[in-house]
Amino acid sequence: MNAFDRRMLRRAIALARRGEGLTRPNPPVGAVVARDGRILATGFHRVAGGLHAEAAALAALPEGAARGADLYVSLEPCSTHGRQPPCVEAILRAGIRRVAMGARDPNPRNAGGGIAALRAAGVAVEEADGAEKDAARELLRPFASFWRRGRPWVRLKLALSLDGRIAAADGTSRWITGPAARKDVQAWRRASDAILVGAGTVRADDPSLLPRPARGRQPWRVVLQRKHPLPGNAKVFTDAARERTLAMDGGDLLRVLRTLAEKHGVLSVLCEGGGETAGALLAAGLVDELLLFYAPKWLGGPRGATGSAFFSLAEAEAQGFGWAGRPKRFGDDWRMRLVRKESARETDGTD
Repeated sequence: MNAFDRRMLRRAIALARRGEGLTRPNPPVGAVVARDGRILATGFHRVAGGLHAEAAALAALPEGAARGADLYVSLEPCSTHGRQPPCVEAILRAGIRRVAMGARDPNPRNAGGGIAALRAAGVAVEEADGAEKDAARELLRPFASFWRRGRPWVRLKLALSLDGRIAAADGTSRWITGPAARKDVQAWRRASDAILVGAGTVRADDPSLLPRPARGRQPWRVVLQRKHPLPGNAKVFTDAARERTLAMDGGDLLRVLRTLAEKHGVLSVLCEGGGETAGALLAAGLVDELLLFYAPKWLGGPRGATGSAFFSLAEAEAQGFGWAGRPKRFGDDWRMRLVRKESARETDGTD
């Protein structure tokens, strides 16, 4: 692939991200149609049941305008019938000469099928490598987790003081970080299919857990009940979105995650606390990605980030987290992203 090809694939991946949090149980996908170094049309999968990215991009062009053009797509085009017809059929009808794709489909019903069908019809197919392949796989990890592990991709968000506290000594925990960091958290909420907390967090903070602004997103709000009773008058149980709230037994976290995937089509979960829930997920090896927001504050006191879940050095090493990009600054706060190496291998198909 040349520099233009790589740029178009990055554009397709960026388009796909606009659909995150809207497509479950389908993956977010973006597509670009181009010819002779010029973009003709773009598209992305906007909502489950709607046009797929390739079909949306091709539908934006007059009949015959895409003949002989190249199609850049973040995910292998589908070859099977669902709520929409196979994208392979639309590609062949349009006369696309070449398809460049970011990642193969992890869905066993379609894995490799799109590539084979296109090549059999004489369409050249190229698969990305290097940074573009990595970016496409990263985008696809929640969908791949759904198919390869039977559970959602789990992100754990923690807002921390410099000494690793998530709450002050008196128990107050709201607004450790500033407005810019909190705005970034809203973007992660919009990219998620479910927001998960423990009953203690709901009781202490009474959060809405809704993305602001929602921009069409309606994530499930999942409240885990373990030791603490559920506060029936909390916002999540009484506001206009109360039908999007699930109260679940937190005793078997893997079962909770698998139920969310199987029953509700959830691809990605954002855990926002509290410390006991965070510690339980970490101890169970169910955290795939860490979003750590550090504020320039020193709180002191006994409240650690993960409650009573303490690890030995060997256990901490077994968690195997690695850096995902560079730390990013939001006002006075810093965000650090880490991905569990085993999770990446399992969902990228490299285990």
